[in-house]
Amino acid sequence: MTSMRALRQDSANGPEDLHLITDASVPVPGPGEILLKVTAAGVNFADVMQTRGTYEGGPKAPYIAGFEAAGEIVGLGEAVTGVALGDHVVGTGGGAFAEYMVMPAAGVVPVPEGWSDEQASGLLLNWATALAALKPLGRLAAGETVLVQAAAGGVGQAAVRLAKHYGATVIGTASPGKHDLVRTLGADRVLGYGEDPGVVDLVLESVGGATFSASLAAAKRVTGRVVVYGVAGGEAAITNRELNFRHQIHLIGLHLGVLIEHAPGIFADLMDELRELVAVGVCAPGTPTVHDLADGPRVLAELEARTTSGKLVLRP
Repeated sequence: MTSMRALRQDSANGPEDLHLITDASVPVPGPGEILLKVTAAGVNFADVMQTRGTYEGGPKAPYIAGFEAAGEIVGLGEAVTGVALGDHVVGTGGGAFAEYMVMPAAGVVPVPEGWSDEQASGLLLNWATALAALKPLGRLAAGETVLVQAAAGGVGQAAVRLAKHYGATVIGTASPGKHDLVRTLGADRVLGYGEDPGVVDLVLESVGGATFSASLAAAKRVTGRVVVYGVAGGEAAITNRELNFRHQIHLIGLHLGVLIEHAPGIFADLMDELRELVAVGVCAPGTPTVHDLADGPRVLAELEARTTSGKLVLRP
């Protein structure tokens, strides 16, 4: 097979210029890469940002969209070890909204036994990001209080479950129609955006905009931590003067791709702990909402409009 179906982004005008094509070239894995037959492509807010040209370091149009997928390894580049043809894995790489994609072999994670590829679609970006934010970066301890912004999203849902497992009191924020969902995940309190959460030990911040200021204000002086892993609601800034005189907190940035590249030891430890969480049932198979690849533009538009919850998946 030399051509395939794929979603191509043709401009920086947003999801409306994301189009299904049927003549995309099947990529060839290079050294250290695998060729994946995609069975489940994860949809993330970063995909929306990329369609707008606002994702830092993102691809320039035209490009095959998407960067997270699960599926079957059908090709191996040179010097690939640790995986084999036929393995089902989940990982990241450019061009995930397609029937085939390449990704670095070193960053893939096996689909857990008993899980479908669709159920594993958020294992890396959602669960690993949440775990990184809570433990090695957020330094969560039992008995502390955690504020999870956007708790109904993919990372937010994982963070609520994990924080409860580690003995925290969890406050989640979400739009009104999603409060019951966040409660079922185990949150002790669920608030709307703009409601006062009080003082907390750790904030997981992915919204940005005005919510960023609220996250800073909620963190306990001196010992409070804010881990920033998204900017879905727009860019926000803080000055050195504010850190000195107003917000005496620990402000920590998190990007999973950067963590994998620059702190591989921390990532390896994360994966070990994630495997243990899978084994004991804390990290359980997801129930993503699955759409056909052709529906990708609509799915991204709905995600941008904040009308979705949980993990979204495209099936090629």
